[in-house]
Parts: sequence; C-alpha cells; structure tokens
Amino acid sequence: MALIKTAEEIAVMRRAAEATGKVFVHTLPLVRAGATERQIADAMEDHALKLPGVSGLAFPPIIASGPNGAQPHAELTGRVLQSGDLVTIDFGVTLDGFAGDMTRTFMLGAATEKQQKIYGSVLRAQTAGIDAAKAGMACAALDAVCRDLIAQDGYGEYFIHSTGHGVGTEVHEDPRLAAISETVLEAGMVVTIEPGIYIEGFGGVRIEDTVLITAAGCEVLTPEIPKGFVPLPDR
Repeated sequence: MALIKTAEEIAVMRRAAEATGKVFVHTLPLVRAGATERQIADAMEDHALKLPGVSGLAFPPIIASGPNGAQPHAELTGRVLQSGDLVTIDFGVTLDGFAGDMTRTFMLGAATEKQQKIYGSVLRAQTAGIDAAKAGMACAALDAVCRDLIAQDGYGEYFIHSTGHGVGTEVHEDPRLAAISETVLEAGMVVTIEPGIYIEGFGGVRIEDTVLITAAGCEVLTPEIPKGFVPLPDR
C-alpha cells in the first residue's frame, strides 16, 4: 500500500518538496569559503522549522565539502569550506508526515577541468534517468540508464550506490532503483533519481530529484534549484 501514493499523499509530498527547495534557496548565500559544514546544516534546520507544516528534518543533513564529498553519506564535520571546493548538500524536511529529499552539488569559485568533467557526467546521467522514468519500466533498467552513462565516461567504479529509492512517510522506502531490484515502476510511486561519482581524496558530485512516476513518464516534484555549476562566492 505504501508503494503507490494516493492523490492526497502526493499533494502533501509536493508541499514537502517545495519546502525543501525553499530551505535550499534561503541557505545558498551561506555556502561560501569560511563557513563550516555544521554552520550550514544548522542554518538549514533553523529555517526549515520556521516553515508552515514542517515538523522536523527527514534525515540528518549532509554537507560534504572538498574531500569529504567522496563519502556518499558523509557525516557533518567542522571543516571550513575553501575556494575550489565541491560542496554536496543533501537535505529534506518532514511536512505533515511525509519526507522531502533533494541533493545539489555546488562549486566554490572556478571549477577545474576534472571537476567540470565529473559534474557533467553526473548531470547527463541524472537527466537521462528522469527522461527515461515511467510506469512499466523495471527499476533495474532505470538504474542501468544512469549507471551505463557514467561508466561510458570512465567513472563507473566511482558510482558506488543505487540510482535511487522510494520516498514517503520515510525518506528511504521501497522501491529501490538498483541492479538487483525486481520491482517494476507503477504510476503513483515516488522515487529519487540521484546518480553520483565519489573519488577518495578528491571529492564527489551527486544530483538528486524526487519524482512522481506517471503512465507517460515522471513529474519532478523537486523545485527548480540550479543544476550545472553555480560558482558561489569564495570570500
């Protein structure tokens, strides 16, 4: 029953996604050199709890800067952000009992050629996954769409988690978009599409949106928060 959301549940999930996006927009000016990962996470939580209907966070925020971005589920540290860092922010609120979930990776200052190449690979894979997702598609096939593109770019070994997961009253639910999954997507399912590349000692990139599966494709619930490198102030 939890796999297929009702119209009422989908309406709440749209609001949870919208609130999550509002926190991103509010916090983005704070993502700059000199701030710490914990300071950014605290600011996101403080703002989230001021929004109507938000009862808390769907999960502990991930603010993974520089080399910490090589860990998909990096824990918060006191690391100070520096010019030249990739900064991955994974965040979601709980609103009226349902979770939001989205991730963006930002750039502090000018990107190197390697950073641009890695980001471009993840963005192409994520875009292809969103374009391909629809009812009747096997979860394993959707995982392969994203995974194969990253492998073609030479980074297959660095995509070290599944392409996505279901979202609902919990931030991680069935179905799982993974090579071992036997589930077929159905209209009314809500899942994330979040390929990534993680390189030890270098950093990582992940881009995640929450989408509603429909008969014709999918509807992105996550607000339009910038994709592509957004050079942030490195002051």
